[in-house]
Amino acid sequence: MIKDLNPKLLWKHFYDLCQIPHPSKKEEKLIKYLVDFAIERKLEYKVDEVGNVLIKKPATNGKENSPTTVLQSHIDMVCEKNEDVEHDFDNDPLKLIIEDEWVTADGTTLGADDGIGVAASLAVLEENSIEHGNIECLFTVDEETGLNGANGLKKDFLAGKVLLNLDSEEEGAVYIGCAGGKSTLLQKQITTIPPTDVEVIYNIKLSGLQGGHSGLVINKGLGNAVILLARFLWNINAKINFSLFSFNGGDKHNAIPREANAIIGVKQQDEPLLDAEIKRYIKIYRAEFRKVDDKVAILKKKVKQEGNVFSESDKGVLLNLLYSFPAGVFSMSKDIHGLVETSTNLASVTFAEETIRILTSQRSSVASSIKDISDRIISFGILAGYDYETEDPYPSWTPNQDSKLLKTVKNVYKDIFTDDIEVKAVHAGLECGIIGDKYPDMDMVSFGPTVEGAHSPDERLKISSVESFWLLLKGILKKI
Repeated sequence: MIKDLNPKLLWKHFYDLCQIPHPSKKEEKLIKYLVDFAIERKLEYKVDEVGNVLIKKPATNGKENSPTTVLQSHIDMVCEKNEDVEHDFDNDPLKLIIEDEWVTADGTTLGADDGIGVAASLAVLEENSIEHGNIECLFTVDEETGLNGANGLKKDFLAGKVLLNLDSEEEGAVYIGCAGGKSTLLQKQITTIPPTDVEVIYNIKLSGLQGGHSGLVINKGLGNAVILLARFLWNINAKINFSLFSFNGGDKHNAIPREANAIIGVKQQDEPLLDAEIKRYIKIYRAEFRKVDDKVAILKKKVKQEGNVFSESDKGVLLNLLYSFPAGVFSMSKDIHGLVETSTNLASVTFAEETIRILTSQRSSVASSIKDISDRIISFGILAGYDYETEDPYPSWTPNQDSKLLKTVKNVYKDIFTDDIEVKAVHAGLECGIIGDKYPDMDMVSFGPTVEGAHSPDERLKISSVESFWLLLKGILKKI
């Protein structure tokens, strides 16, 4: 049924991509597929040392003197699934479903971010009825874990000076700017001690949150599972003398955590009070996050647990640190109405080998603000006695309202849809920032069909927007 949707060639390629596992850092099967695709069609191609693939297609008759256009998309996907779903992202194809006007996957991420951009590029390479100048289709790797494919690009890999990034997620909008960002890690070797006075051990799990991309939906007021679980434990710590065996939550640097869990030990006499507090905080959280994350739940499950527990000091410091962490929108843009300028996300907490690791990510369209918010995270860690690691930020993409390419896009959109396209910037890291840094003369825009819930199992792709996206892409290629 997916392959019967229009435009058929684009949907065929998207379906085929979904049959090939391609998690971040494990794109080798898809790289081979792209190389075989080029060889079968006698198209020139090359693969760089990090795995980025470039496939070229000559200009159609009469367009030989048009500027070479780069179509850019990334081939990796975020791999998230619902807890009750059995799926091996390294080996299993995605199970696609049509629900009303949307294509989604069965309990997993869909990979429309950015599989639909990859599929559009492949359709352009295969379709012979489209008018265009020389084409370079750039397929980058490992975008989702840190824009590493774009970072690995050499400055002589591309010949084109015009770039269409196919990794935006809103029909009727064209993006001309993006945030830069970085990750900041706090870690500490925890002092552990043998448990005492522990009679019952529970896994306390906070779940039911939407999660999602920590740039695109950071302004929606969604719950952060790590912070909400820490808040719950911090509050009951004044009433129940519990032992902490472990604390874990979140697993993607660029996603708001949907779930978190802690294993705690309590005295049997405190079980009724624990149950009462769980009920109370479910009610509190659902009231606070009504209409945005009102399915939040706290689940208690009896478990068998061996090993030591956190010292009282380290337990208290961890809960204080997580509960007090800055997270969410820090400032709004002064130039573009409604655009988040600076934000920070508490992405994950992991406990293994007696070491706590707290991963955070910062974004801003102002370079100095990226450093400022990262330094604030570091200062929290220093106060708590944690070590820190950070990295050089990836660059932002500064909007250029005078772009010749932007003018072309506006005119083409108006001709096709008799309406004005919305010009925007995005509070997320697009590869355009890095590519523009390596190729300063590159004229760039970003656009795509409507994708909702990216980076979560709720990800879905609006069917009608794909056809509009395809018409716009073809129209731009003809006009360039």
